[in-house]
Amino acid sequence: MRILATLSCLVAILAVLPTSAPAADDTGGKAYLIEVEGVIGPVVQELVTRGIREAEDNHAALVILQMDTPGGLDHSMREIIKTILDSHVPVVTWVAPQGSRAASAGTYILYASHVAAMAPATNLGAATPVQIGGMPGLPSSPSETGDKKPAGDGKTDMERKILNDAIAYIQGLARLRGRNEQWAEQAVREAASLSAEEALKMHVIDIVAADLNGLLQQLDGRAINIKGHVEVLKTRGLVVERVTPDWRSELLAIITNPNIAYLLMLIGIYGLIFEFSSPGAILPGVAGVICLLLALYALQVLPVNYTGLALLAVGIAFMVAELFITSGGVLGIGGVAAFTAGSVMLFNDDFVAVSLPMIGGTALVAAGFMLWILRHFAKLRRTQLVSGEEYMIGRFGTVREAFEARGRIDLDGENWIAESRVPLRKGQKVRVTAIEKLVLKVVPVEESPEEK
Repeated sequence: MRILATLSCLVAILAVLPTSAPAADDTGGKAYLIEVEGVIGPVVQELVTRGIREAEDNHAALVILQMDTPGGLDHSMREIIKTILDSHVPVVTWVAPQGSRAASAGTYILYASHVAAMAPATNLGAATPVQIGGMPGLPSSPSETGDKKPAGDGKTDMERKILNDAIAYIQGLARLRGRNEQWAEQAVREAASLSAEEALKMHVIDIVAADLNGLLQQLDGRAINIKGHVEVLKTRGLVVERVTPDWRSELLAIITNPNIAYLLMLIGIYGLIFEFSSPGAILPGVAGVICLLLALYALQVLPVNYTGLALLAVGIAFMVAELFITSGGVLGIGGVAAFTAGSVMLFNDDFVAVSLPMIGGTALVAAGFMLWILRHFAKLRRTQLVSGEEYMIGRFGTVREAFEARGRIDLDGENWIAESRVPLRKGQKVRVTAIEKLVLKVVPVEESPEEK
């Protein structure tokens, strides 16, 4: 009986296993959801790249980039697009939630994705490249390039090169994904924009979906081309897993904030100045080196205008020089002016800049420091000398031990060698009349003409 019962259980288990396996295959896949919000920069690049790589390693069925961005840095955008084009996992860019946008760099990423989707009441476009100071490969102002504006289209040679490069780039993405090339050119050349419904009619995007469930339903059964191979998406029953920033991304987000990078740079510079002016303090030097290295890393990945950086350095140098050179405030005032101008120009971009209140605050602190230095110097000029020959002459001291020609006296808590023409007794008061080679010439107080 026991044997029969055991066999019956085994048969029941074997009967259940074949029917449960297919269900696991249908519903056990994952869709990785990466939220791209804000400016496209190093942090977003790190997050998207890591998310797509994890999806490939874990054999995920899909990657969804939920996007809401005003644009961003050209370098970060191109690195994200390279990752998407090289991905073995389908990448869907979805402009959502309602009210979001995929402007500038976001439009390029949308065109590069395997599937482009938008939520109602969203828009894309305005993909004309803008100036980002100090970054190679993007247009600069005529004053920086030295190009003269021609009478035709009003653009410099450099601006036309950058514009044509951007047009060719987005048209190549449109051709690869079978999307509207003509409107892609308009988005770059004329900064054109489209709503979700218009984009769908003009074959700029593939899907309009109000929510994530609607997006997955419309994706199910859609055939896409992944690196030359046609693959049919099976999104029914996918488990959505959000990709969150790791500690490295969070740290990168903090130090690459223009305001934080600006403060780190100032703390680093002032810390080193204090360390060099007061050797042995240690703490200002250690903190200064750490902050300066973090700031240099942030400046490496941010679009820095090197003219602004040079003005910032010159301004700090002038303010420091005011401590050692008497210029009547000329160096200090010039330093504050250069410091303020450099701060404004440091990040010359619509998306990356130091806030004006912070610039104003640091400029006021620097100006206050200069005023304190000038008042301190003026006070020193009016203060009586406390060292040197002028200070010593006329001061009164006390004889330590009796002597006839040369001995020692106490004066202001110090022990000095003194010479006298008359014998002096211990404890006698004397007055300094002259000083020669650190030897005081003294006379007894009772023989001083002022005392008679």
